[in-house]
Amino acid sequence: MFRTVFTVSFLLAILTACAGPTDAIIGQVDPRVDLEAVEGLTKQVVYVATSRQATDEAGLLFSGERGAELGFARFTVTIPPDHKTGAIERPERAPADPRSEFAIVDPTVFSGSKPFVNRLSRELRSRPPANRDVLLFVHGFNTTLTEAVLRAAQFAHDSGFTGVPVVFSWASRGSNFDYVYDLNSVLIARDKLIEAGLLILEASPSGVDFVAHSMGNFLTMEVMRQASLQGRFNASRKFRDIILASPDIDVNLFETQLKGIPRSQRNFYVLISANDKALGISKFLAGDVPRVGDADPERLADLGVTVVDLSEVKDTSSIHHSKFADVPEVVQLIGRHLESGSHFETSTTASNVPANVVQSIANVPITIFGGQPRSVGLQ
Repeated sequence: MFRTVFTVSFLLAILTACAGPTDAIIGQVDPRVDLEAVEGLTKQVVYVATSRQATDEAGLLFSGERGAELGFARFTVTIPPDHKTGAIERPERAPADPRSEFAIVDPTVFSGSKPFVNRLSRELRSRPPANRDVLLFVHGFNTTLTEAVLRAAQFAHDSGFTGVPVVFSWASRGSNFDYVYDLNSVLIARDKLIEAGLLILEASPSGVDFVAHSMGNFLTMEVMRQASLQGRFNASRKFRDIILASPDIDVNLFETQLKGIPRSQRNFYVLISANDKALGISKFLAGDVPRVGDADPERLADLGVTVVDLSEVKDTSSIHHSKFADVPEVVQLIGRHLESGSHFETSTTASNVPANVVQSIANVPITIFGGQPRSVGLQ
């Protein structure tokens, strides 16, 4: 027992490496900088629905503890002029300098769901009809609200998404050592994600694209299964793309979750990578059962989902867990897919692979297993 605990602690310590940048940057901007005078600076609006508990701590707004009710907020994220696609130029400390770093400005916390829906509805109506989609992003394990907002803004900006990103932020403590706490927070948040989804639909978006990362996929799949068992899956026809990036789900559990969804409606894109070190640790903790994000792609494709294998795609991360957003070619490829509503474009097909396998997508070493999904919806 001691040996197992020591091994896990050692592995997590390697991934943690150091304390990292501060999260207390919400609304904390260098007062000497005039945002309007920063040439080349861009802005990205991000809405949030969260199961986190509110906090009075400066620069945070919501903590890693679990709230009794959903909280709602709206932020503007500024993206520096020299931003590099796939990167998040985070400030190491507050206040942020928007000339060279991401900054979170103009925070608004709504008093309840009605003002949240009304503001989101106005935001959508203020845009051209083609830009009235919502990108619903569900973050993963070990993620603070600040990190989730920054990631959603970076992904929306770098992918070229022209609608409005909305983060569903469940109560992760943002610590490598709180895996079990985070896992239980996911389970507690299931009904709240359904509630948030219904509120987003009240704002009348043209459509909703769903992107989940890591442990956020566990929450996403639980909600999809629950909706299907209740006869609500694919009812509104609003949800179009469901992208599951690096899913931290026991592969056997994933098979069980999919049993609740008719095979004809299993229209998911599953992004995997065999060299994902974060999922390797999760697999170790789970008794050596593969995680969906590093499972056999053909096994997953046999379940009726489309698998996008990123194993050969090079990235700069040491743990290779966020290729969907970190790799410029990948995030832009996803963006083109979301924008057009079409299938992933293919440039070549190898002659020595099965018919359901397509290789070299847009000159990126990606392999796709399985059929191409259709648009879907979730009431």
